Amino acid sequence: MTHQLEEELDKILANGDFYFETLGDGRYRSSWHTQGAWNAHEQHMAPASGILTHALENFQPRDDMRIARLSFEIHGLIHAGEFEITTRMIRPGRTIELIEAEMTAKGRTSIVARAWRVITADSTVVAGIEDATVVGPEESEVQDLSAQWPGGYIRSIEMRAAPGHRRGKGIAWLRTPYALVDSVQASRLASLIGLVDTANGVAPRAEPGKGNWMFPNLDLQIHMYREPEGQWLGLEAQQSYGTDGIGLTSTVLHDTSGPFGRAEQILTVRQL
Repeated sequence: MTHQLEEELDKILANGDFYFETLGDGRYRSSWHTQGAWNAHEQHMAPASGILTHALENFQPRDDMRIARLSFEIHGLIHAGEFEITTRMIRPGRTIELIEAEMTAKGRTSIVARAWRVITADSTVVAGIEDATVVGPEESEVQDLSAQWPGGYIRSIEMRAAPGHRRGKGIAWLRTPYALVDSVQASRLASLIGLVDTANGVAPRAEPGKGNWMFPNLDLQIHMYREPEGQWLGLEAQQSYGTDGIGLTSTVLHDTSGPFGRAEQILTVRQL
């Protein structure tokens, strides 16, 4: 690691009670709590997706709509430190809208996020959810995720695992005491989305780390049939690997009121 990079990390990895510091005009600085698990000088995808969701929610908001789908395409390294988010309308409409937020750092695109906003209406008469409820956080056991994964982000969260948790499949509950941003109160949606990407690491099929395997995700796709609430995020995750170096983490998303959606992450599976 170069001396210049060490100095830069000293500045951006300072402790705070938030994941991101607002610098104005769509610019932010990541705190130590965003530090990734694969590289010490990058952000974890989880809080990065939370700040992008925050930007999407606050772009031309409408009271009669909510976000139903979020799509995050990871273009490359998510640099720690300062970055910028630019947001634009892709497809305006009366009942549906498609909006986009792009995160750039050091002159490069890190993530492109898109959200479908859908007009809300009363569908109580036909409402029904096929995903089953799961054991809640009160009945789950506290786990030290940092024993398996490094990085400031992992150390910023509390995890509890439900009975039956094993390699490749399990139910984990997450929460964090840290605010998403320093300057405003982020929504429950943005704060919980800022935890979803952790699904790829809560029940890994292979042991991560030097001399073993790595399986970073290239994307994160989230579909929500209900708006989440509360402090806890439940991840009913399962991980599958094919025989040609490609894998998939599939997750049913829960809050303490029950399931509210699903997430998918495509993986590149490589031996270190």
